[in-house]
Amino acid sequence: MNEQKKKLLELPAKTDQILKNETDRDTILLQISELLHSEIDVYNWVGFYIADPEVERELYLGPYVGEATDHTRIPFGKGICGQVAESHQTFVVDDVHAQDNYLSCNIHVKSEIVVPIMKGDAFVAQLDIDSNTVSAMDETDQKVLEEICSKLSHLF
Repeated sequence: MNEQKKKLLELPAKTDQILKNETDRDTILLQISELLHSEIDVYNWVGFYIADPEVERELYLGPYVGEATDHTRIPFGKGICGQVAESHQTFVVDDVHAQDNYLSCNIHVKSEIVVPIMKGDAFVAQLDIDSNTVSAMDETDQKVLEEICSKLSHLF
């Protein structure tokens, strides 16, 4: 097992530490973003989109680490993030340029994973990770990130 996969498998326990030490939701989400971004080399942009309780069927950009993005609000159904908001299923994109519904955040992004955060049956937010490497995320990434997202559901 390579060093990056070992680091990946340690992330749920490190998430538990953050959750034990912090209570403010945005502080926790920012620290999780920083953790994922710093530990995994191919995670070039890491952030959270949150379902807006004021605007039906729209996401707003929460805490993130990486280049600034123009996509601070995304309607459900638009782009990969909007698709996940509707499907409630993790979406792994090996090559974003092969996706018709992709919203480009910057020209360097090659692959993406978006993991929903559910509170019971309700979609409340999602973790979005962009990589400048094609096919950067695999089943292990998906499993670990889904575990982390399930730990975060109580924050919403």
